[in-house]
Amino acid sequence: MHIADGVLPPQVAIAGYALTGGVTWYCLRKINKETNPQENIPKASLLTAAFFVASLIHIPLPPTSIHLILNGMMGAILGYYSFPAILIGLFFQAVMFGHGGLSTLGINAAMMGIPALFAYHIFNLRHLLGKKRQFSTGIFAFLAGAGALAISATIFTVVVITNISADIDVEMEKMAIYTSMIGYSFQALIEGAFTVMLVFFIERVKPELLES
Repeated sequence: MHIADGVLPPQVAIAGYALTGGVTWYCLRKINKETNPQENIPKASLLTAAFFVASLIHIPLPPTSIHLILNGMMGAILGYYSFPAILIGLFFQAVMFGHGGLSTLGINAAMMGIPALFAYHIFNLRHLLGKKRQFSTGIFAFLAGAGALAISATIFTVVVITNISADIDVEMEKMAIYTSMIGYSFQALIEGAFTVMLVFFIERVKPELLES
């Protein structure tokens, strides 16, 4: 799902940086309003490392393979810390492994980070069911993990399809992108289930980590 250098025209890449800059400013502003903004930095650092490593874990899904994104999980657990954490993780992925690109870092960060913020607010809806706390935690953890991936995949599809270069076979490229959406639908289920398992584990051993 990482968009590489050279795929997008300069104006789209610049717009991506502008959007990411604005959202980063907003998230840092929300973080600074907390009583102790530094308290969650160790947790954010740990999950940034997990996000960074996840791109190296490939899951076979014939005829291709997928790798975990975990942006929904990060949003559910980190809240507003998730966007800068994803931005930092994407930067090191691009620099160290060429996964994505520096010119497209802004659009990639917005594509994965903004759905993480949606996941945070979705996960917080678990409090609405009150007495059925464990059931609601599982449901909204799944929706956060799967929903963030689905939103990111949709943004990826729209951005890439609307900016396909005329130098390549446009119809074949569109077919390949639409086909990849099938893989992303399975990946969304995997990430939703993974988020549920992680949230239940954290709730059992250190539940205060879920209170952003």
